[in-house]
Amino acid sequence: MSFDSTSRQRKRRSSGQRAGSGRRGESEKLRRGCHFRLYVEGPRDGEILRVWARRAFPEIVRSLEHCTVILGGRQPARAVHHFRGGGGLAEGHRGLVVLDRDHHGEAGSLLADEPGLEVFTWSRRHIESYLLVRPAINRLLEREGQTGPWSEIVKAHVPPPEAEEACRELDAKRLLGPRGALARDLGRALPAAEIARSMRPEDFHQDVQNLLARIRTGLGSAPAAFEVVRRSRNITR
Repeated sequence: MSFDSTSRQRKRRSSGQRAGSGRRGESEKLRRGCHFRLYVEGPRDGEILRVWARRAFPEIVRSLEHCTVILGGRQPARAVHHFRGGGGLAEGHRGLVVLDRDHHGEAGSLLADEPGLEVFTWSRRHIESYLLVRPAINRLLEREGQTGPWSEIVKAHVPPPEAEEACRELDAKRLLGPRGALARDLGRALPAAEIARSMRPEDFHQDVQNLLARIRTGLGSAPAAFEVVRRSRNITR
């Protein structure tokens, strides 16, 4: 191997390392510079929220990714500990804790006593409850070439959008899970994030719209009405 080719390889490696270092440094800068923290129970919650944000407020997605803190289950007290560890309101920080409606009767009062830390609790059971959208599920199945009477199966298991009480009480996490009734009758599971990606802004429940608007404000964008960001028509729905 000639000296010139070796030198070129070294330069490429060095350039790649600098680029990688730059990306890591930029990510760390975003984390340090973000005075807002979004606390969610699990990784799937964060993924679904990012998917929804891309539809409504695409400009916040990058910051949202770096400012999201995973609590690791039903651990709202960890949010308080983490928030205080970062200096809390005294250091100009603010946070929003997103909780499932289930199992958090006492959590709200615990978090309400922490200055700068706000709480958002879903009115339905959990975030998966907002994926109970027949048109979105049908679009996903159609796009992926599902065979059989899938439309009727979805209709049998997923309440219509106007049936709010049914959507509030239904255990959507179980229904949409790999061992749920919907997966059993379809012969396959439907990943939650894929359902979210098949949703359109007009499919978003008012709770989802309200939360996204609060996140956008927390990240420093001016408060605004919920925006509808549509895909180009040449993109597969």
